[in-house]
Amino acid sequence: MGATPRQDQVAEDIWQEPLDQLLGRLKATPAGLEGTDVPSRRARYGLNTAKTQRPTPLWLQFLSRFRNPLVIILLVASGLSAATGDVTSFFVVVAIVTMSITLDFVQEARAQSAVEALRRSVAVRASARRDGTCVSVPIDQLVPGDIIELIAGDLVPADARLIESRDLFVNQALLTGEPYPAEKQVTDTALGAENPAGASNTVFSGTSVISGTATAVVCRTGGATALGHLATGLAEKPPATAFAIGIHRFGMLIMRFTILMVLFVLVVNISLARPALESLMFALALAVGLTPELLPMIVTVTLARAAMDLAKRKVIVKRLTAIHDLGAMDVLCTDKTGTLTEATIKLVRVIDGTGAESRRAYAHACINSHFESGMKSPLDEAIIAAHPFDMTAWKKIDEVPFDFERRRVSILVEHEAGRRLIVKGAPEDLLRLSGAYENAVGEEHPLDDETRKAFAATLDDLGAQGFRALGIASREVDAGHDTAAIADESGLVFSGFAVFLDPPKASAGTTIQAMAAAGIAVKVLTGDNEHVTRHVFAEIGVPITGVLTGEQLTHMSDEALIGQLPQVNLFCRVDPQQKHRILLALKRTGHVVGFLGDGINDAPALHAADVGISVDGAADVARAAADLILLDHDLSVVRDAVVHGRGTVRNVAKYALMGSSSNFGNMFSMAGAALFLPFLPMLPIQILLNNLLYDVSEIAIPFDRVDEEATARPVTWDVGLIERFMLVFGPLSSVFDFLTFYALLHLFNAGEALFQTGWFIESITTQVMVVFAIRTRRRLFRSRPHPLLLAMAAGAVAVAITLPFLPVGDWFGFVAPPPLFFAYLFGTTVLYLVLVEIAKFFFYRSAAGR
Repeated sequence: MGATPRQDQVAEDIWQEPLDQLLGRLKATPAGLEGTDVPSRRARYGLNTAKTQRPTPLWLQFLSRFRNPLVIILLVASGLSAATGDVTSFFVVVAIVTMSITLDFVQEARAQSAVEALRRSVAVRASARRDGTCVSVPIDQLVPGDIIELIAGDLVPADARLIESRDLFVNQALLTGEPYPAEKQVTDTALGAENPAGASNTVFSGTSVISGTATAVVCRTGGATALGHLATGLAEKPPATAFAIGIHRFGMLIMRFTILMVLFVLVVNISLARPALESLMFALALAVGLTPELLPMIVTVTLARAAMDLAKRKVIVKRLTAIHDLGAMDVLCTDKTGTLTEATIKLVRVIDGTGAESRRAYAHACINSHFESGMKSPLDEAIIAAHPFDMTAWKKIDEVPFDFERRRVSILVEHEAGRRLIVKGAPEDLLRLSGAYENAVGEEHPLDDETRKAFAATLDDLGAQGFRALGIASREVDAGHDTAAIADESGLVFSGFAVFLDPPKASAGTTIQAMAAAGIAVKVLTGDNEHVTRHVFAEIGVPITGVLTGEQLTHMSDEALIGQLPQVNLFCRVDPQQKHRILLALKRTGHVVGFLGDGINDAPALHAADVGISVDGAADVARAAADLILLDHDLSVVRDAVVHGRGTVRNVAKYALMGSSSNFGNMFSMAGAALFLPFLPMLPIQILLNNLLYDVSEIAIPFDRVDEEATARPVTWDVGLIERFMLVFGPLSSVFDFLTFYALLHLFNAGEALFQTGWFIESITTQVMVVFAIRTRRRLFRSRPHPLLLAMAAGAVAVAITLPFLPVGDWFGFVAPPPLFFAYLFGTTVLYLVLVEIAKFFFYRSAAGR
């Protein structure tokens, strides 16, 4: 089923219609749809995706492979040849071309299917009411009329009208450009409707919930949403990655050489009065043979295999090209929790400012955490789980949700003793906002500068011991005070600190050292204070080379920040905007940056990073923005993924090195042969068969082993090195082709058929065997290739050698070579490999000196 939006979706302004009337028109109830009703709605409205084009059926994808102009002209030319009587060649050409295209298509389709299955396994899901119960469904399966539930951290999956809401704030900068959270409420009259995406009673696809909870009815899905219209109007491809640009540049390089060579050979053959049709077919077959048509398949299959291997190691790849960026990554920015620590946060005690246990401070903390709307943080869960507390006497009136600018949450509650605003958040800020303090029994005293310094010293001492702390404060308000506002967060009475322990992860130090040895600098970006983080670094045995705090960053220019980056590996008390700024500064200095984050406000940094990494339990917005999803929140998993990323780039580069040197050498050889031979050096069908056998032998490259030292440092796609390699090893292979020409003509007195057969065998043998020298920078016999690569290579050579002795060889114009030719072939191949090894040694020594 395609994703094209249907005209019968709710087209009116969904924020203007009375809610009861809207529900009636959608035939929806607050209990949700019946499961049996969903398929018909999906057939009517389509999938809930902003894509405006239907997926192309596999059979059309297969047929599209024949749209290659070279293939079309070749088939037409072979058809003309059949019309003149050479029917056998026509059927052989069609069979070889079909087999080659099928091989490419099947491998790529299987790889893409496997990757899509992995991607769907971590796709963002929505909570929808169906058959009277709340179930988790993939976002693309939602239909108009679905009732969805939203909490803090959720992505809004479709345009939906609110049915219920509680303290709901939404980030809709994607649609409105407004950077501040927008409050949403259930009303029949929408505020802010002058900007449709700003309607206060409606949430829109692609926005995200910052705080609060809501229930809403889905009104528009897919391309009919506000985001869908935007995507349709701005249907632009994302910017190409460095890897994609490098692959395209390599392909175009080979294509340019191929076109020049083909035109040269065609002109020479026609000028020498050779048959025009035969010369055209030869030139076209040569073009097909030299074109790196296997490159897209090799890239896709190699990346897909890496993605499947990473899935076994608990890393799900959402964007395939991120594997290359992962291999090139040389800086990883990460939070402290879950990477340097165990992420098993426990409340160890609640104390007043002097360090004495305070049940009153715990009561205030528990009330605040219990009534806080939306997704509970691990700190809230630890507070609630620590001790039983009876909440029946307390009633929530209002809330000022948490945000990263204030770093606190305020809850207005009512009790028989009156109304009280209870605030929980960054302890430094609450000390600053407080004008009094209370001791463990609730006695209030003025908070003078000396006492404030003493409380700050208590906080510093907790941090030095590795404890995290939240400040707790409150104030009485009038009985008629029905709303809470940021302005109320002043003149507070400081109650104390909630003290938490998140034990350091024993393996973190070793992992960070291993990543440093692999050329990856780990920089910690945390919201915790410096004392806590210094303690964790000391516990895991990692030295701190430099520290910057969020306060210092606020007063620092971008140029000054860039100057500090090389020596700083710890950033404390930083907010999401500062994380984003740090990442951009690192990228400006030429680093390939990864970012590991899982919070509601980590999405900007995940988007800004070259490699965005999140975890399976992260907020929807974080998982949606990430390129990789970790099923195990551990830095060692990231390191394993980096090694696989580097190995993947190395394997793709192997094909590029092999293909460029082989094709460039064949160009020289064909050009030389066209000048002095009175006949074609190889028949068109022989060239196509040579190309097919070579392609078969290269299928196993995605499975090949990679030398350990090849993944020891960051790896980038180096087109310059490939070009230099081609210019060295291409002519070297041509030397042995010319030597074979001489041997065939003067030692074996070869006629046309024997010459073509001999060069066919020598060409495929040397092309395939040199793979084992090119695939490694080590000596040939010191690096073990994958058994499948050995088998495919041996099979291709065996077919080439055996075919002239079989009856089917007549179809290709082969004749049986004399036994002495195979002795020559063995000696030539060994000598060729020896010279390649010598050239390889000097080539890489020269490259290392660049």
